[in-house]
Amino acid sequence: MLLLGNARLITQNPQHPYLEDGAVLVNGNEIADFGPTAELRAKYPEADFEDLAHRVLMPGLINTHTHIYSSFARGLSLPRQRPDKDFIDILENQWWKIDKVLNIEDSRYSAYSTGLESARYGVTTIFDHHASQHHVTGSLFAIDEALDDIGLRHSLCYEVSDRDGTAIAEEAIAENIAYIDHAAKDTTGMKKGMLGLHASFTLSEETLQKCVAAMGSRTAGYHVHTAEGIADLYDSLAKYGKRVVQRLHDAGILGEKTLSIHNIHINAAEMDILKATGTMAVHNPESNMGNAVGTTPAMQMMEKGLLLGLGTDAYTQDMFESLKVANLIHKHHLCNPSIGFMESMQMLFTGNAAICARYFEKPLGIVQQGALADLIVVDYTPHTPLNQNTIAGHIMFGMMGRAVDSTMINGKYVMKNRVMQTVDEQAVLAKAREQSTDFWKCVTQ
Repeated sequence: MLLLGNARLITQNPQHPYLEDGAVLVNGNEIADFGPTAELRAKYPEADFEDLAHRVLMPGLINTHTHIYSSFARGLSLPRQRPDKDFIDILENQWWKIDKVLNIEDSRYSAYSTGLESARYGVTTIFDHHASQHHVTGSLFAIDEALDDIGLRHSLCYEVSDRDGTAIAEEAIAENIAYIDHAAKDTTGMKKGMLGLHASFTLSEETLQKCVAAMGSRTAGYHVHTAEGIADLYDSLAKYGKRVVQRLHDAGILGEKTLSIHNIHINAAEMDILKATGTMAVHNPESNMGNAVGTTPAMQMMEKGLLLGLGTDAYTQDMFESLKVANLIHKHHLCNPSIGFMESMQMLFTGNAAICARYFEKPLGIVQQGALADLIVVDYTPHTPLNQNTIAGHIMFGMMGRAVDSTMINGKYVMKNRVMQTVDEQAVLAKAREQSTDFWKCVTQ
């Protein structure tokens, strides 16, 4: 047993939100106990004690939507005949060119790069949505192997799309099902599979029904981009005479295990459908701003009682950063300085933990007995009072990913004192640079 103590303990547990001199007892991969340091040291004298020297100890962060495959796009500039005028241009001129070139090793080292960066920023669980259109089979397994190597908890899927033809769409369905079945056999609690769907406007009725048929009695759920750009809505109205959420509902995609991503161009009736079906939603503020697609009606969705989490869409892997932007975007968009603060905190800490609870058997994102031991140490010393009433302000305005000192996942340190413990980080990143150099040559030809 390991006792982490002498910490400013933020628990995200409403029963005991903060301890000025707190400690957490880790036994195996679970939190066995928590409380005042002196009390736990006396109660568990046999436990190895680690003095955290007044640094902040808190649950690991969760990212409920990202794209590992975008890792190799960092710094890449693809030629364009004219500037992008809308979201479809961005997809066609960049992302759909990238995903056609990615091979299995590119996917593997994108996963290493993203996984290492996530752990460095205190992210202990990620929900990924993958695409590598000409190297589909085996891609999820390569990503899985890299994340296993690092020790990052994950949910994976492959985005099914008709944009590159029926054969690739069917191969993508098969890859999803193979990985779902693989993850279902896992006994570590470290991985889950879902069936990924790109978006309504790249999916025919026939392909949607193939996905539902392939899922059969499996309860893994779907991971789908919903009305991210206005073109998705227009396409659904023109081809099917219904809005995007209604179409997904009619196809049998929505439900308590389904993640509906973005949800920008949806109306109140569609929110009611998401609520009635128990479908979960994820907000990605930075990506939406970067793609100029609009702002998710997150405040209205939360008022209706939808389960709403926070993701990054791979714009960053730093959830502290996305938290800050989520706070700001709704103030700006609605011209209301009184909203966004507590709502963004709720998305990241309450919403993401609740989303995980629908997939993983034991609690995540909280310090309580029986929860999984996913914990981070943040090198943060407050210069104003830190207590149970001021936690949110210190997290929002004082903490950032680069202040994370140590990251524990499933009871094991993945990073300690800013040094990766599970893989040779420098060797892996050197290989990633080599791999991405070859990838850049291919994608720019």
